[in-house]
Amino acid sequence: MSFAGVYPHYVTKAEKKGRTKAEVDEIIHWLTGYDQKALKQVIENKTNFEDFFKEAPLLHPNRKLIKGVVCGIRVEEIEEPLMQEVRYLDKLVDELARGKKIEKILREGNK
Repeated sequence: MSFAGVYPHYVTKAEKKGRTKAEVDEIIHWLTGYDQKALKQVIENKTNFEDFFKEAPLLHPNRKLIKGVVCGIRVEEIEEPLMQEVRYLDKLVDELARGKKIEKILREGNK
């Protein structure tokens, strides 16, 4: 599955709840280390999720602090590494859409 195919759905979900594409991008930047130029390239290249995460410049170490349920499954209990990374991103977008403050979403101040 391509990241480019899912990305518009992340943006739509956030925008329906009054959030912005820029906030979705900020979450992605935090999680993966991609800057805006690299993120645009990933989307244009229709990069699949496996390569999206494998080639990420820097997966944020605090992503392991992401807890909760996505699609009825606790993200911290997912054993398959790629699926866990995808669900981390899903969870962050869910939190954004639910109105959580960006500082809390990005686990600022957590170690």
